[in-house]
Amino acid sequence: MKQLALFLFLAFALVNGNEPTEDQADPENIISNGYSAYEGKAPYMVSLVLGSVASSATSLCGGAIIANNWVLTAAQCLTRDFVEIHYGSYTRRGQFAHRVGKGDFHVQDKWPKEKGYDIGLIRTPYVEFTFWVNKVNLPSSNADIFDNKWAVACGWGEQANGQVANWLQCVDLEIMGSSTCSRYYGSVNAGVLCARTPEGKSTCGGDIGGPLVTYDNHTVAGVTSFFSAGGCRVGHPAGFTSVAAHLDWISTTIGLPSDNIYETYPYGQYQYT
Repeated sequence: MKQLALFLFLAFALVNGNEPTEDQADPENIISNGYSAYEGKAPYMVSLVLGSVASSATSLCGGAIIANNWVLTAAQCLTRDFVEIHYGSYTRRGQFAHRVGKGDFHVQDKWPKEKGYDIGLIRTPYVEFTFWVNKVNLPSSNADIFDNKWAVACGWGEQANGQVANWLQCVDLEIMGSSTCSRYYGSVNAGVLCARTPEGKSTCGGDIGGPLVTYDNHTVAGVTSFFSAGGCRVGHPAGFTSVAAHLDWISTTIGLPSDNIYETYPYGQYQYT
């Protein structure tokens, strides 16, 4: 059984302030055989621009709104001094933004020492929900299993042309069982979730932190975390942190009992197709 080294890394695409030019009709500009999102497809998505006080360099992550004042992302996205959260549009800059400092970052304390703990939360200013800005469902319990379910992952990460996307890109993926994932990455624990990437369909650099959301019930099953050492287009599984495995930590961090978290934050009222 061939094992690839688990390549946990920031995979952030450098954002230098110049918007990439792109033809939405050109398939070469669509990340890993994904597609451009239509307005209203993923109002829970936010673009995260990470920065440091001592440097002008910025980097890119994704995230998901789970409450009026909380965003879910990857722990590896919360290593800088501040983050600008862009809400409410399918361009990377969004309709509006909030800057949040590291005092409002919350990271699983076992990251990065153990696999499956690449998950973090950002406490944000209160955001009103609209058609353009809304939350995604959390799993109903920490025992939820998503094997063989279909889900969508979105982000503004690296495209086939090597540039980060300006318009939100999405890819449809089938979640695989941990035993299948282990054939590629060695033994994985309950905190790791993988998805099949046929024909190179995958999340990629700059998509880290974005959600993997199931078709049914629009539940966030995973947080984009890693790719194989060979890259995101070689056909090996895309790696995510399981949200269900960390539901107790999420509920404790945002101050709700775990058995009430799903009912307290129901999905917003807007249409998916």
